[in-house]
Amino acid sequence: VQLQASGGGLVQAGGSVRLSCAASGRTLRRDTMGWFRQAPGQGQHFLASITWNDGSTNYAEFVKGRFTISRDNAKNTVYLQMNRLKPEDTAVYYCALDVPNSGYYEFWGQGTQVTVSS
Repeated sequence: VQLQASGGGLVQAGGSVRLSCAASGRTLRRDTMGWFRQAPGQGQHFLASITWNDGSTNYAEFVKGRFTISRDNAKNTVYLQMNRLKPEDTAVYYCALDVPNSGYYEFWGQGTQVTVSS
């Protein structure tokens, strides 16, 4: 299984970015895809997840209302739409895959940098 994240870059505060993560090597069915981020000098933080079969979502409290996770089943791709970005959103963003019955995010993408300028 490979996860390829893309879509990061430099954006001004208040702007928007959409991240993508394409999964290959596995047909997603009952899997869960998640987004995480890690800022310099900080630990990794969960942002959002989506269950592939029914599209149910889960968000960290601090991103609710600004970030939206979605999926495209045909493309085996998950997205993270991030709006009203703040400088503190600057981080490396990672997608990850939790396959059924594993109990943890077993596969990880390479990360994509998002930098929000003030």
